[in-house]
Amino acid sequence: MPPLIIAHRGASGYRPEHTLAGYELAALLGADFLEPDLVSTNDGVLVARHEPEIGGTTDVAAHPEFADRHSSRVIDGVSLTGWFAEDFTLAELRTLRAVERIPALRPDNTRFDGRFDIPTFAEILTLAARMSQRLGRTIGVYPETKHPSYHTAIGLPLEPALVAGLRDAGLDRADSPVFVQSFEVGNLRALRESGLAVPLVQLAQSGMSPPDLTGTDLLTPAGLRSVAEYATALGPDKDAVLAPDGTPTRLLGDAHAAGLAVHPYTFRTENEFLPPPLRRGSRPDGRGDGVAELARFLRHGVDGVFTDHPDVAVFARAEHLATH
Repeated sequence: MPPLIIAHRGASGYRPEHTLAGYELAALLGADFLEPDLVSTNDGVLVARHEPEIGGTTDVAAHPEFADRHSSRVIDGVSLTGWFAEDFTLAELRTLRAVERIPALRPDNTRFDGRFDIPTFAEILTLAARMSQRLGRTIGVYPETKHPSYHTAIGLPLEPALVAGLRDAGLDRADSPVFVQSFEVGNLRALRESGLAVPLVQLAQSGMSPPDLTGTDLLTPAGLRSVAEYATALGPDKDAVLAPDGTPTRLLGDAHAAGLAVHPYTFRTENEFLPPPLRRGSRPDGRGDGVAELARFLRHGVDGVFTDHPDVAVFARAEHLATH
C-alpha cells in the first residue's frame, strides 16, 4: 500500500484549520484521510478544534456576549487562560467563526478569517462520504481525542460520542477508512476493550511520557510491543524517526518489528518547521523544500505522513513511487 497522506486538521497550510472548507480542499488536493482534533461542547457534541481553548482559533474575543466566559484552568498540567469549548453549547459555538491560528507564519490564510464556522464530527464524516463519492476514491477520517482524561474529569467524556458517531455512520468496522488516535494510553485501551473495531493509533512525542502514564517511554522496544497490544499504528513526532540532519533513529525499525505502522507528524513547508538545510531564504514564513524532507521519510519506509500541505505530500509520494 502506498504511504498514506493524512491532512493534518485539513489543508491547514491554505485554510484556517479545522474548517469544512479546509477539509474539502484537502480531499481535492489528494489527501487520503482528513484529521480532526475532537473536543466537546457543553451539551456533549464533538466539534473540531485544536484544543479545548478556542481563543486562538475563533473570533470569540470579539463577542462581548461571551466576555464572562473568559477563564483559566489547568489541562494536563498546563495552565491556560481563554475561552473553552466546554463552556459553550453547540448553538453558541455556531455564532463564532474560525480564524487562522498562526497568522505570523500564514498571513495569506487570514483573508479567510470570519468566513467559516466550527464543524461537528458528524459533519466531517458526512463531508468525507460526500467527497469520496464526488472524487471516486475513498476519503477516510483520522480523529484525535484531545485530552480525554480532562474531558472525562469534567463530565464530558469523548469516547461515547465518538463511538456513537462512527456507528451511526456505519464505520465501526475493522476495514473502515478510519483511524482513532490519542496521546493517552488508557482511552485507547478502553476503546479497544469496548469493542470498537477500527484501527487505533498511539501518538507519542520523543522525550515525553503519555499524559496518563508519567514515567513511561512508549518509544522503546518494550514500549512499542505494549502499544501493539491495542494499536495498529504509531504516530510519533518526525524527529523521533529521523534527526533533522536526516540520520535515522532505530524507531522505525523497532516499530515495524513490533507490528506497528508508523505515521509521523507534522510535515509543513514553512521555513519555521523545516531543518535548516531545507529552508529557503531567511523569513520564517517563507516556503522551503518540503518535498525534500518528505522524500527522506518516504525513502526510509514510513507508512503515512501527517501534513498541513497535502498537495506537497501527494507530489513527494508520486516522485517516490516513480523512482522506487
